[in-house]
Amino acid sequence: MGGRSRRAAGAPHTGNDGAREYDRVLASTTTSTRPLGRDDPRLSVPLFTLRESAAYLHTPVSTLHAWAHPKDGEPLVTVFPRAGRRATVPFVGFAEAFVLGALRGAGVPMQRIRPAVAKLSDEIGLDHALASQRVYTDGAELIFDYAAQSDDAALLTVVRTGQQHFAEIIRGYLKRITYGDDGWAERLRLPAYARAEVTVDPRQAFGQPLVVHGGAHVEDLVDRFQAGDGFAEIAGDFGVPAEEVEDVIRVALRLAA
Repeated sequence: MGGRSRRAAGAPHTGNDGAREYDRVLASTTTSTRPLGRDDPRLSVPLFTLRESAAYLHTPVSTLHAWAHPKDGEPLVTVFPRAGRRATVPFVGFAEAFVLGALRGAGVPMQRIRPAVAKLSDEIGLDHALASQRVYTDGAELIFDYAAQSDDAALLTVVRTGQQHFAEIIRGYLKRITYGDDGWAERLRLPAYARAEVTVDPRQAFGQPLVVHGGAHVEDLVDRFQAGDGFAEIAGDFGVPAEEVEDVIRVALRLAA
């Protein structure tokens, strides 16, 4: 496949200057068609367990497990073999799971996600295609075309509202991903947090979640809370707004439940 990026046909031109600038930057970037090397840390280093990934991505554990360990067919999410309670999900798998969640959030029925992803992978022509920038630039269009050309009534029902609307939903989700110069996902802003801006970047903090405002490790905030410190005290020590500390703890408690 060529490395040319293009706007999905019918994608919305909103009045949001930030959204237009994001699209402009992506459109000016040449997306690499080179596969990820096996030693690329985004692919070779496991960061999270499936349970942790599900909590951070706001996805049911059972759904993520079905994507990673299907009864039939190839996995949709890249994972390492299970090894007790050790992490098995590398950043690429984490990004793949997030994109699958975007398709689910856009209304694609669970039983139709696999053929839709197969279409994306075939058209993009890359392993781990869901972690490629091409999903942002072309993904909604490819799924729309697949639905229009198939007799898949369930998928057609989703996209009949119009390609523009479908593209808007998909692209809205995927703006949480930052793509590198090589055209692959390199940072993800986590959807589980309502107030705090928390990112995962394999190049920072060994890939563990960081709070953007203050730069604190999520784990450090949680440790302080578990030691008995209050939100205001933690906020003051780490330079993280108190409401964001509270948000981080809320997600941590959900993960521990």
